[in-house]
Amino acid sequence: MEASSVKLPYICIAVLLALLGFGIAKFNLPVLAELEDPTDHKRTGHEKSVWRYRHLVLGALGIFAYVGAEVSIGSFMVNYVMLPSIAGLTAQSAARYVSLYWGGAMLGRFAGTAFLRRVPTGPAVGVAAILAGSLVTISILGTGPISMWSILMVGLCNSIMFPSIFSLGIAKLGRLTGEGSGIMIAAIVGGAIIPMLQGVLADRIGLQFAFVLPVVCYLYIMSYGFVGSRPRMTTA
Repeated sequence: MEASSVKLPYICIAVLLALLGFGIAKFNLPVLAELEDPTDHKRTGHEKSVWRYRHLVLGALGIFAYVGAEVSIGSFMVNYVMLPSIAGLTAQSAARYVSLYWGGAMLGRFAGTAFLRRVPTGPAVGVAAILAGSLVTISILGTGPISMWSILMVGLCNSIMFPSIFSLGIAKLGRLTGEGSGIMIAAIVGGAIIPMLQGVLADRIGLQFAFVLPVVCYLYIMSYGFVGSRPRMTTA
């Protein structure tokens, strides 16, 4: 009965989004001459394939991993802090702490804007990923308040990742920037896939240890920030 009660709202949302997409498809959006090539069909060789830009492909995987890790943690937060070994809270009390996780991400994003003006974006992403992965690891290995607050603080580390990874991924694409941006946006699907995988993992090894999957995601994001984000194009 509870599941059935949300069917109609989601059907309405799906219909509205479909109509919105159809409407946008009918708009004649202007070509940005400095970014897009109105004679796209005339491009040849390496200029024709956006997939040859290694930092873009790796950046799309970074967005996939980041959104997946962020959504996984937020999705399982209530059940996690309800565990007797973590906080043993009721569902109503646990739900209040979820706002701290997402609120930390919001506040950190505002603060991160000023921070990124002084620090190179790639290393900043790498350091943020190290901190996030470390906090999740502490939560996995600990118990009680330490585990609860360490997982809540991950939101602060997440704050700068999306806009930073996105900008790194489309850097120096020139007239292919529009296509590259589309690929980066499509990678958001990680937010649907990785939480599902974490749920399967939780059924196998328990909810607390299933958070190892976000740790793996942050390890990849760390490598992208320090190494993979350097703009380059493959020669093959």
